[in-house]
Order: sequence, then C-alpha cells, then structure tokens
Amino acid sequence: MMLKFDPDAYLTVQRGAVALARPIREAARRWLDDGGTNVFFMGAGGVNFLMLPAARLLQTRSSLPVHIEMSAEIVHSGSEHLGPGSLAVFPSVSGTTKEAVEALRFAKSRGATVLSLTADAATPIAELADISLTNPCADPTSSENFSLQSLLLALALMDARGEIDDYEAVIAELHALPELLVDAKRTFEPRAEELAAEIADEQHHIITSAGGSWYEAMYYGMCILEEMQWIWTRPVHASDFFHGTLELLEADTSVFIFAGEDEQRPLTDRVERFARTVTRKVRIIDTRDFALAGLSARVRALISPIVLAAVLERLSTHLERVRGHDLTLRRYYKKGDF
Repeated sequence: MMLKFDPDAYLTVQRGAVALARPIREAARRWLDDGGTNVFFMGAGGVNFLMLPAARLLQTRSSLPVHIEMSAEIVHSGSEHLGPGSLAVFPSVSGTTKEAVEALRFAKSRGATVLSLTADAATPIAELADISLTNPCADPTSSENFSLQSLLLALALMDARGEIDDYEAVIAELHALPELLVDAKRTFEPRAEELAAEIADEQHHIITSAGGSWYEAMYYGMCILEEMQWIWTRPVHASDFFHGTLELLEADTSVFIFAGEDEQRPLTDRVERFARTVTRKVRIIDTRDFALAGLSARVRALISPIVLAAVLERLSTHLERVRGHDLTLRRYYKKGDF
C-alpha cells in the first residue's frame, strides 16, 4: 500500500501520454512537410524543464536546429530565428500561465506554428495554439506526462527526418512504461518513507545530476523542495560541481545525486566518488536500481528522467506527511499580481 497513491488514476494519465504518440507523429510530419525549419521550446517555469531532455536529445542527435527559450525573456529580446518556419512548443498544466500566454502570442505574431501540450483543452494556451494536444493531469502526475510527450515529439521529428531507424521499436517499449513506473514507485516506497524521515528537519540540499536527468534535478529542487516544501536547494550540474560547489562540502552537507543511464553517467559517478570522501550525507537515487523489465538499454537511457520523476513523487508525498507541510501550500505563488 502506497501513501496517497491511486495506481489506476496514475496509469490513466501516463497511458494517455503514450497514446499521443500517433497524433504527435502526424503533427510533426505535417509541420515538416509544410516547410518547418526549426523548433523552439518556449514554456514557462518548471514545466519547461520537463521538455529539456527531449530538446537536448534533438540538439545532440538531430541536425534540426533547436532553441530553448524562457517565455518571459523572448518577448523582450525576440529572436532572429523565430519565424514562419518555426515550431514553438508550449507545455502547461493549467493552460493559463501568463508568461507563456504572452510568449505564445508573440510567437504567433512572428508567424510560428504553435504546438501546445496541456491538461485542459478549454484554456488560453490550448485554444490559441495551432496544434493543441491535451491529456488531463495534475501536479503529482504531470512530470512524467510532459516528459513523455516531449520525448515522443523529439522521436517523431527525428523519425520523419530519417535520423533514427528504430522509432517503432522504441514506441513499442514506451507503451509498457506506465505499468513499469508503478512498479518503480512501489519498489521505492520503503526508501522514500525512510529518506523523508531522515531529511525531515534538514533545510539545505545540494542536488546534482547530468545528461537528461539534470533537468529533473533542477525541477525537483525548484518546483518541489523549494516551492512545495520551502526547503533551500542548490541544483548544480555534475560537470560544474567541481567549479565552485565542491567548496561548500562539509561532513554534514546533504548531497543528492540523481544518477541516470545515458552517456553522461560518468559525470555523476565522479561527484559521488569525491563527495563520499567529505560528507556522510550522500543520497543517491539511481535509475539502475529499478527493474523496468523488458526495456532496452537505449530506452532506459531515454527515460531516466521520467523514472526519477516517478519515484521522487513518492519522496515528496512522504515529506509532506513527516513535515506536516501540504504540497499545495503556498505563501505567494498565484496569490498576487507580480
């Protein structure tokens, strides 16, 4: 029995995300056939972090130009690359985030094609988009949902451009992922409860990772521990850990290492080797610890951030209980015009 977890509801969301593979593929092909030239990932806040493993996949494995922009910045700076050949991707749970709405209108004014990924079709971001894809979800299920959808988009674009030859095989494996994520949550549950109790009164954590999993480290630090638990965090990329952050380590410094399975794994291994020589509080969450039966090494590498998001939700739920701090409690967010 898992604390505050409804497996049927969770499976509905994640199966819904995977089911978007076909419409995403069709949309990607149409856009490319219509003369698409580049992609902009332009969300606002934490949800945009969830797009970045897919954006990075395209940047390193495709020749399609990819741009990563903050919604709040691009409306001020503009971009010479944003225009009629651009696909501007906007993810949003609420569909109402004001920075994203403003950036969406800006992208359309430049002639870009807007693709929205939302949880509600009756929202501004969905209604203003040229291509609107919707899968109902909420905060506890949204990370995996949006990470999956963006991965499906990256794979579809690469497939349409002839840059991968195993699209169908990868998608077939991804269809098994929702059930495997439930298994991973169940496996992690005892450790989540134990770890939450261990860190309940700790107020500062360094969180590090690399590769696709780095973006989950940023997301978890900012959007969960800081926003939802008011805990100070210092997310730092594993390659940057040795350019300043290592000087913060003392015997009781908390260091979380999110270890994935892509080609950047050696960077997190390096941090672990060093950190263990200084602090007794090295906490590693490693996707290799989860069976994920039937998934190939290639797919495991692609979905490491998704697995981390799934199991970290268990930690968040237990932190909420032991700290007596509801995950929905906010002091300022969406409580004023700022």
